[in-house]
Amino acid sequence: MLFFKRIKIRSYEVGLYFRDGEFKGLLGEGRHWLFDLINKVRVDVASQRDPWLAHDKLDMIFKSGALKDCAVVMDLKDDQRGLVWIEGCYIDTLPPGLYAFWKGAADSRVVEIDMRETTIDVSGQEIMTADKVSLRMNALVTYRIADARKAVSSTDDVRQALYRETQLALRAIVGVRDLDVFLSDKDVVAQEIEQAVRRRAGELGLSVVSVGIRDVILPGDMKDLMNKVTEAKKAAEANLISRREETAAMRSQANTAKLLADNPTLMRLRELEVLEKIASAGHLNIVLGEKGLAERVVNLL
Repeated sequence: MLFFKRIKIRSYEVGLYFRDGEFKGLLGEGRHWLFDLINKVRVDVASQRDPWLAHDKLDMIFKSGALKDCAVVMDLKDDQRGLVWIEGCYIDTLPPGLYAFWKGAADSRVVEIDMRETTIDVSGQEIMTADKVSLRMNALVTYRIADARKAVSSTDDVRQALYRETQLALRAIVGVRDLDVFLSDKDVVAQEIEQAVRRRAGELGLSVVSVGIRDVILPGDMKDLMNKVTEAKKAAEANLISRREETAAMRSQANTAKLLADNPTLMRLRELEVLEKIASAGHLNIVLGEKGLAERVVNLL
């Protein structure tokens, strides 16, 4: 009775050695004799001519660390996808899961893609407006991968490409406006920038969620000048309001005087009202002039 198993591994193969269901290691090229008294030894032969290693115990093999020198292991999460190229040709898109790719196998290449929303901070952009005012802008772009294959194939760094496109859109749209027009229409400018970035992002395989202008920073001298202009405008507005109130008060007094002049009885009532207010405030002292005031006061009372 033989208690040894003979295993032959070719130059392009790897043996996956298991004993009693546990992974024990890899077997390289050559003939191997393995002691197996009760038939608990198992060797699965995998070809390195295939781009990746497919095995039901891949997680166990990966955790052992045996693949670190001969394969690239990828553990794709729920929000990730993997794209596979072999000899420059796109082969497949991998769903979430664990994968091991042989190093140097037929010039294969695997790219890991994050499908979550991502934000790019486009900060410190120096832009000159149409009226030759230099300003700095900070913008935020939120996007996600819409077409993973296009995102990887269209450029070597899709994130950097989107950053550059946002820079160009900022300069093109802000640079044709005067400073006052830009500051008064920032919402309109932001919409135009978003439309331009969204169009280009679609060509890169991306979907833009939002584009926003975060900050607009003016030079110190320009900021002081604008503050002075604002103060002058506020002062002029306050002065105009004061003049309007004074005019309204004078108009009201003129109308009251005309009404009293045209109605003697109403004038008498008004005089009595005034005397009542004076009397209620304290002692009432009557000073008679040369023509006398007593008779008129008595008549009023």
